[in-house]
Amino acid sequence: MIRAIVAALVLLAGTPAVAQSPLIIAHRGASGERPEHTRAAYVLAVEQGTDVIEPDLVLTRDGVFVDRHENEIGGTTDVADRPEFADRKTIRIIDGVETPGWFTEDFTLAELKTLRARERLPSLRPASAAFDGQEPILTFEEVVAIAREASARTGRTIAVAPELKHPAYFAAIGLPMEDRFVAELERLGLTGADAPIIVQCFEVGPLERLSRRIDAPLAQLVSPSGGPADRPGLTYAEMLTPPGLGAVAGYADWLAPETTLVLPRDAEGRSTAPSTLVADAHAAGLKVVVWTVRAENAFLPTERRRGQDFAEPGDMGGLVRDLADAGVDALFTDFPGLARKALDQAK
Repeated sequence: MIRAIVAALVLLAGTPAVAQSPLIIAHRGASGERPEHTRAAYVLAVEQGTDVIEPDLVLTRDGVFVDRHENEIGGTTDVADRPEFADRKTIRIIDGVETPGWFTEDFTLAELKTLRARERLPSLRPASAAFDGQEPILTFEEVVAIAREASARTGRTIAVAPELKHPAYFAAIGLPMEDRFVAELERLGLTGADAPIIVQCFEVGPLERLSRRIDAPLAQLVSPSGGPADRPGLTYAEMLTPPGLGAVAGYADWLAPETTLVLPRDAEGRSTAPSTLVADAHAAGLKVVVWTVRAENAFLPTERRRGQDFAEPGDMGGLVRDLADAGVDALFTDFPGLARKALDQAK
C-alpha cells in the first residue's frame, strides 16, 4: 500500500534548500558535534541545513515520552554521578540482551529533568563532550516545539522523525506505547498524511497497527542481521526479499536499512557495487532512508578513511554522494552540515 507520503514530501520541499534529494535527517540532531538528543544538537542541525530532526522515544515511569537513544541512560546522562539515584541501578533484559544500568521507566519525568546530557562517544568525539552537563533531557513535545520554532524562524518546514524504541518491552512492563503515542500525535496535530513527520520502528506490529490508526508516514527499520523483536520467526533478510518488501509496503511508506545493505562492503571493508535493494524497494512502492552516515574513520568504508586514527574524520562527503548515486531518498547522519555540503557540491 502506498500511503500519502507524497503530500508530506511536498510540504518538506517548500523551499529550494530542502527540495533536493536525498533528504537529510539529523540523527539525534547534529550528534557528531553536540551531545545527542539535546536542544543544542537540534538547533545546530537546523542551522546546518537539515530537513528533518530525529528523536528516539522511550517512556518514563509516569508514561511520558522522552528523547533518549535507549531507555538505559547511564551512558548519555550524569545519572551515575547522582548519589540520590544510586539505588536505581539494576539489570534488565531488553530484547533478549542483559543490560545493566539506569532505566527511564524507573524515573518520573520530574526526576529525569534533573539529569544532564552527556556525549555517548567521548573518546571519538571529545569536542562534543566539552558540552557535557549543559542540557536537560527533552520530551517529545519539546522536540516538536523545536522543529516548529525552527520552521517559523527559517521559513522552511523542519520535520520530525521519531523512533519508537522497544515497544514490545515497554508493553511487557505495563507501559504500552501505541495508545499513548497516537494520543500525543493527535494532541500535536501530527496524524495526517501531510504531517511533517516520519514514524520509525524496528518492530513490525506497532507499525502495522499505527497504519490503521493514523495517516502519517511510517518507516520500517531493518538491520543487516537478526529480526524484529516482536516477530521471532521473521528475519530482516526475509523482509528484504521482493515478497517481504511487498509485505512491508502494506503498512509502511519507507524502508530504513543500514547503509551497508545498500552499499555492501567486502572483507577488507571496502564498498562494493550497490545492491539491488533500493530498486527492489522502489518497485514495491517504498522510499528508502539509510542509517547512519558518520564522519569518523571508524564508521566509514575503507576507501573513504583518511589516516590511521579511527577518531579522525574521513571522506564522509564521498559516501553521501555514493548513497545519493545509489538512489536513496533520504539519509540519517550525525553530521548534517557535512551532508548538506556534499550534496550541494554534487549539484
